[in-house]
Amino acid sequence: MRQLRTTMTKTTSFDEAAAEYDAWFEKHRDLYLAELEAVRGFIPASGSGMEIGVGTGRFAVPLGIPIGVEPSPRMAELARQRGIEVFEGMAETLPFADCSFDFAVMVTVVCFLNNVAQAFREACRILKPHGTLIIGFIDRESDLGKLYSREKEQSRFYRSAAFYSVSELEILLTKAGFSSFAYRQTLFPGETTDLSVREGYGSGSFVVIQAHKKKI
Repeated sequence: MRQLRTTMTKTTSFDEAAAEYDAWFEKHRDLYLAELEAVRGFIPASGSGMEIGVGTGRFAVPLGIPIGVEPSPRMAELARQRGIEVFEGMAETLPFADCSFDFAVMVTVVCFLNNVAQAFREACRILKPHGTLIIGFIDRESDLGKLYSREKEQSRFYRSAAFYSVSELEILLTKAGFSSFAYRQTLFPGETTDLSVREGYGSGSFVVIQAHKKKI
């Protein structure tokens, strides 16, 4: 079963098995590359960016994102070894000044947050006017999301995870100060998983939301 990205609040499992977590990306490289491509489509061509919940740097490095925040010390160390400048901290209390970045990325992180609404408010705070937030996650309403929800007690990594639907995250993002949403999706069900990337959501298990900081 897929190992999800690091928790921003409960880091013990990821500290104890950081190498095991990191090995997933090589063992399931096709799935990883499909998710990476889905996220890449929303990354701005220019501007300063950072990743919230950078994990071991598997997304930040190929996306050209030099800075990340990560609460798990062992995960952070692996990301540093890949050249990422990592600040150990939480999504709900980001260690950056207001309006510091043009864009921020969160990939398979929201399911582990204690306070998603506060994390989105913090993301909005550190973004410059018209900044972009890109969120990649397993849609709770998808086949894979339903499977993970049913079997999460069997996993050391996401026993405490809370999965979200697109509409639930859209409501929280709007309240946090974001608008103008766009969507991409991949990991489509079938006898063999379809790894193509398409616009929209509702069919693919892995969904990416692009949201823009509202004009003040």
